[in-house]
Amino acid sequence: MGFTMIEKIIGRNVKKDVHPGDIVTVDVDRVMIHDIFIPFVADKFEEMGFEKLWDPDRVVLIYDHLVPASQVDDTRHFRVGNAFAEKYGMKHVHRSDGICHQLMTEAGYVKPGDIVFGTDSHTTTYGCVGAFSSGIGYTEMAGILGTGQLWVRVPGTIRVTVNGRLPANVTSKDLILKLIGDLGADGATYMALEFHGDTIRDMSVASRMTMSNMAVEAGAKCALFAPDEKTAAYCEIELGEEQKDLAADADAAYVREIVYQAEDLVPVLACPSQVDNIRPVSDLEGTPIDQVFIGSCTNGRLEDLTAAAEILKGQKVAPFVKLIVTPASRKVFDEAMANGTMQILIDAGAIVTHPGCGLCCGRTGGILTDGERVVATNNRNFLGRMGTSRVEIFLASPKTAAASAVAGRIVLAQ
Repeated sequence: MGFTMIEKIIGRNVKKDVHPGDIVTVDVDRVMIHDIFIPFVADKFEEMGFEKLWDPDRVVLIYDHLVPASQVDDTRHFRVGNAFAEKYGMKHVHRSDGICHQLMTEAGYVKPGDIVFGTDSHTTTYGCVGAFSSGIGYTEMAGILGTGQLWVRVPGTIRVTVNGRLPANVTSKDLILKLIGDLGADGATYMALEFHGDTIRDMSVASRMTMSNMAVEAGAKCALFAPDEKTAAYCEIELGEEQKDLAADADAAYVREIVYQAEDLVPVLACPSQVDNIRPVSDLEGTPIDQVFIGSCTNGRLEDLTAAAEILKGQKVAPFVKLIVTPASRKVFDEAMANGTMQILIDAGAIVTHPGCGLCCGRTGGILTDGERVVATNNRNFLGRMGTSRVEIFLASPKTAAASAVAGRIVLAQ
């Protein structure tokens, strides 16, 4: 019997064959801590009695959720983070450089075959380059900082195969929302999602990031794409033999297999207030909106901003509708400025914010109030996520979001 991707990654790390349900202790390749959790990680680390980090070069601290500060206590997180980094010799500290999940791959911290943990549930994002990455709590993180290890249970795997060419107004965001709707919010709990098919092979790494990012919304422990030439180019590496061999074996065993034909897919929305409450955009056309948000670690990359700009070029945002655009990183911001994308968005009436989490996590940059309705490209639409509990959040692709901004209501992108 062959092995799935997750079985190969974990098995190579622990130097023995593993199977779903096995509990093993892995050596961690990299960890990420963001500003919300750093005070709790620091306290727990010292409470455990550790006196040094297992490897300061493998620890990344990123300020992204709380910048710029919107509450008085936010600055405490910065002070604690700075003091911790200085005390323990951490060199990889990013202050407002972008969203943690964008930076971890963009800055080269994660490579195919790595095992990575972060203090954020959307750490699953790094599966886009063939890494096992997952979110953990501050106690687990403190333990890794002191030992470099963490125990895991080997996940079973759901194989998802997509073949064909996506329609022009359908994106990887529509695909992952469709999958979440079909699986349900708990349908992949503690499992690996493994993506196959020529549709997947044709996708950019950025599109794959969108899908691995949102895998956790179905409960997945991780989401994996086999490394290929696009992965190598994005990571600026040459794939080694083990990295090339990370693809699942032909006779690997799966918990479940799901198959889609790309041409059958349509633009969809996740409707208030659950990510698995999926409906076709066509069913909701004409629904008035107050705001549109294009950004986040799900859809704030250059290809997302470019897709929106293609629709917004020569257009204006509808009266009384706010369009907020948040690039995923400073690099994305610079690239969008250089190729004219940002100017198109600004000319259309977009409000452009600095790179960060901001509105997605309901901290800054356009939170809404009772009775308002937003079409957003981020990953969660829970009650109270982007303002009060009476805000209606519809999750969509950048194309659907941009078209709706122009119309002032939910519409299909043409």
